[in-house]
Amino acid sequence: MGQASPPATGPHPPPPRRGQRRPGWFRIRSRALLTAATVVALTAAAHSTIPAPPPAGHAPPTAATLRSAYAANRANAAEAAAMAAAHGDVHRAAADRALATRDLLAFDGRGPGRATEVLGELRRADRIAVLVPGSDTSIDTYARFHRAAAALYEDLTHRAPAGTRVAVVAWLGYRTPGTVSTTVTTTARADEAAPRLRALAGRLRILAPARARVSLLCHSYGSVVCGRAAHGLGVDDIVLVGSPGTGAGTVAGLHTHARVWAARGSGDWVAHVPHVRAGLLVTTVGFGTDPVSRAFGARIFDAAGAGHSGYFTPGSAALANLARITLGETSEVTRA
Repeated sequence: MGQASPPATGPHPPPPRRGQRRPGWFRIRSRALLTAATVVALTAAAHSTIPAPPPAGHAPPTAATLRSAYAANRANAAEAAAMAAAHGDVHRAAADRALATRDLLAFDGRGPGRATEVLGELRRADRIAVLVPGSDTSIDTYARFHRAAAALYEDLTHRAPAGTRVAVVAWLGYRTPGTVSTTVTTTARADEAAPRLRALAGRLRILAPARARVSLLCHSYGSVVCGRAAHGLGVDDIVLVGSPGTGAGTVAGLHTHARVWAARGSGDWVAHVPHVRAGLLVTTVGFGTDPVSRAFGARIFDAAGAGHSGYFTPGSAALANLARITLGETSEVTRA
């Protein structure tokens, strides 16, 4: 569940000849998943061949050492860019070079890559938004994730009352699943990511002022990550957009003291994803109750006609409401 559009529908299969059984849904689905898993495995193999240095070896940053941590991670990204270029991967080299110009709380250029980018002055921020991305987000596709973070930061800066300082943290801190893959239907990647997200939230409480309010903005499969991390997560708001579910049946099932919000645009294809959770062989597939349903119990806000990748579009109702929630202007949030 990521920012990609749904796959185009292909031609319908010919009708079965007399006496011939049409392939069942399970067999068709199994073949599709097998093909998808093969593609994802090949893509992962391609990522693993791109050389990159290990992450910069510094201690977790404090407010006093934040600038030096940024510098070390920028240098690491620049080194990764040089190694990717020497390897002949022009696209990865360009992505790494772009990251080498930004404030990075963390960077790891190996494999599909991980990065935590900060927009704004974290050490002085009163309101902080943490973006948690969905599937198909990696260093190679990071540019679109950065655009979402930059659009939110600009909107927050424009709306913030005088004297209120804002920051946005774009957290690509986990191995996101492929939109067309077997992993995107289970919580496995989210379960791996949850401790990392909790660690980030704890780190922000050290880096930012004690007065700072933190909002977690979770897109698509990222909302599954937020759902799995919610218990004990020290944030003020958890916002689910384009969510296939969280793995919990209700807001109470998230075991969080944060306010929980949810929205889905009328143009979002994720509305057609079955909201079920069922055991299958050795795993559980699906994510349960629809977060925008009355049964889930979230605070529903307006995302107008947003498509699955349109929640952070400048000028949109969805982006305006995300900014209002982050700023604590809850009475200004337009409801669906």
